[in-house]
Amino acid sequence: MLLKMRAPGAGRVKAFGLLLTMAVSLSAAPVGGSGLFAQERITNNIAVFAALDKVSANILHLEIPIDSTAQFGALEITPRSCYTRPPTEPPHTTAFVEVREVKLDDSRHKIFSGWMFAESPGIHGVEHPVFDVWLTSCKTQ
Repeated sequence: MLLKMRAPGAGRVKAFGLLLTMAVSLSAAPVGGSGLFAQERITNNIAVFAALDKVSANILHLEIPIDSTAQFGALEITPRSCYTRPPTEPPHTTAFVEVREVKLDDSRHKIFSGWMFAESPGIHGVEHPVFDVWLTSCKTQ
């Protein structure tokens, strides 16, 4: 006679994994013609940032048109895109941003290139020794 040994609860772990896989598949399934992860987005032409100068403790409100560059201290901030959702949807504001630092010899060094999320400023903002920059919103002119 051959005995099969199984760890206690192994069947429950396998069942949980199957249920989790099904839940993820269903959450990505189309609902009314659009998937939950592919909701309508609004393209805006101005990205709005908050910028902190840590030396003077001043916070500035910067409105920068897409593909334009604004200077804040030694930083050059260039938003490449800025998206929001309709007012009837939960907020989800994102922008693709490039930030360069201008050195004393006038050379530029890219310190950030990526997505910023207004709902998570502490995760995806620019943290520089002297300046912080984070996305607050997007708007259309």
